[in-house]
Amino acid sequence: MMIDRRSFLKLSGASLGAALIDSAAVLPAVGAEKRFAMLYDNAKCVGCRACQMACKQWNKLGPVTTDPQNLHESPLGLTPDSWTLIELAKYQVNDQRGYVFMNRGCMHCGEPACVAVCPTSALKKQPNGLVTFEKDLCNGCGYCTQFCPFHVPQLHVTNRLTGEAKTSKCTFCQDRVAANLTPYCIQSCPTAALEWGDRDAMVAKAKSRVETLKAGEYPQANLYGETTLGGLGRVYVLLAPPTVYGLPADPHFPVSATLWKKIVQPAGAVAFGATLLGLLAAFFIVRRNVHMEEVE
Repeated sequence: MMIDRRSFLKLSGASLGAALIDSAAVLPAVGAEKRFAMLYDNAKCVGCRACQMACKQWNKLGPVTTDPQNLHESPLGLTPDSWTLIELAKYQVNDQRGYVFMNRGCMHCGEPACVAVCPTSALKKQPNGLVTFEKDLCNGCGYCTQFCPFHVPQLHVTNRLTGEAKTSKCTFCQDRVAANLTPYCIQSCPTAALEWGDRDAMVAKAKSRVETLKAGEYPQANLYGETTLGGLGRVYVLLAPPTVYGLPADPHFPVSATLWKKIVQPAGAVAFGATLLGLLAAFFIVRRNVHMEEVE
């Protein structure tokens, strides 16, 4: 949705109360072969940030603010305590100038680079499409933050002296989805800009919506994420080119991620193993020599 500055200021604080209501809407049972997806319709989004607040509430994330008086939530980007973010971009379509909103979070890629480089399997690609995260398995290496084409995972350093850290990202409320519930952010949206369901159905709905918008006042409307990186789990109906929203126009699975997983990490393991064997061999040789001296 494109709005002028005055309308934006009026709407920016609206509908936050919706994040406080848990309707616990139960989804129909979906087989393991089915893949879930979130559909974000930019034309319906009013930037109220109800989804942003709902994410914090359900996942018990702390406040992030740049306000000196700490009166309101104002993260400038994704952080370890901000997994879902509504961003604002200025854009002009024909003679209409205004703002477009962007719902940013983990894309839950069909071919996730983060999963490919994770050495502890803390990040996993599930059959239902979610890229889940197990904090207890995370060793804080930060590889996922470096290889994600969308720069989504964020590293939370808990001890700067030792470098101890844990990564974090949107999980599509993996605990709720496992219980056949919708992600909390989606049910909090007061304008139905966010939807959840079978990915094929979400993509079909997005395509139809794009055609309607293109035939109207948004000739540059487009669908983002249909086939990107194996198909994204966060599918976008955009009113402008992806770059306006800070999205890469044509992201690819980084070749370096494959090399890292198949060559660098195994090589490191081999080197470690060789070092360990060398130390063990040295130990037994020294022990044998000491024993021989005792015999003599």
